[in-house]
Amino acid sequence: MLKLDLVKFCAATIVPELHFELKVIFPTTLIGMTDKTYQPTIAGLRAFVAVAEMQHFGSAATTLGVSQSTLSQALSALETGLGVHLVERSTRRVFLTVEGRQLLPQAQAVIEAATAFTAAAAGASDPLQGSIRLGLIPTVAPYVLPTLLAGLADRLPALALRVIEDQTERLLTGVREGSVDAALIALPAEAGGISEIPIYDEDFVLALPPGHPLAGKRRVPPAALAELPLLLLDEGHCLRDQALDVCRKAGVRAELANTRAASLATAVQCVSGGLGVTLIPQSAVSVETARSRLELAYFATPRPGRRIGLVFRSSSGREAPYQQLAGLIGELLAGDHQVRPVR
Repeated sequence: MLKLDLVKFCAATIVPELHFELKVIFPTTLIGMTDKTYQPTIAGLRAFVAVAEMQHFGSAATTLGVSQSTLSQALSALETGLGVHLVERSTRRVFLTVEGRQLLPQAQAVIEAATAFTAAAAGASDPLQGSIRLGLIPTVAPYVLPTLLAGLADRLPALALRVIEDQTERLLTGVREGSVDAALIALPAEAGGISEIPIYDEDFVLALPPGHPLAGKRRVPPAALAELPLLLLDEGHCLRDQALDVCRKAGVRAELANTRAASLATAVQCVSGGLGVTLIPQSAVSVETARSRLELAYFATPRPGRRIGLVFRSSSGREAPYQQLAGLIGELLAGDHQVRPVR
């Protein structure tokens, strides 16, 4: 009985020892495994990329503007989270491991994407540092764009401008619906939800065929339009409405020519061919007289004209940058186009 009890006692002491060993061995197999839920931080990836590119911890820390200990902690946290060693550290140099060389291109791509995302966010908050879809009416665009594109590229180099030329109503619809950010049109817009920034005023000039009796006159009364075959642009062009408004204010009913044009350039060519007369804005004079056999006459004061301004969605929250843009446009056009900036 004594011997049997001893055997039972030994068995009881052996089983717990075997069970204890299994518990210790099992969790050690998980120590080197990657945590599938781990998400690298931008700071950790920046640290890895900087160390890999500079191959020196001190230089990498200087590049990132952090202390060397902060850099080391960020890199160590990345390696721990991934479960792999990315670099081999020595007293003099830093070497990439095999895993480090494999993962470096992806880390660089992430950093580039993060940088682009930050830049896009900056452009979203300040449109003058990003992209703007700028609409212009057809009687403005061809005459001011060369000056605007060159001037804005010089003054606002970070601005990416996309030009959209269209008639007033369609531009206003685009602004309201968000497909156009801002537009240069004749004011007033008289549209709900649209804010206006006046930029410049300009006179209308009477375009005449060669040899016309009024050619060169500088004090033509608007009432003289009653006796002239007036060429108008098609419906939808604000310059058509403005020309008719000049006649209405002069108390005359214009003698409309049988010809209508879809663009101001076409109307001018028709005038040059003797089919009538038309009104052109001062900003268009230099361009149209350079390419057409055209005579000019100027109205008596107060001269009829129009006001051009920048319109944008009132709810956009971008009044300050658009005020700056409108001011720059006025400055750029004042010298070359004989327009009067609105003060």
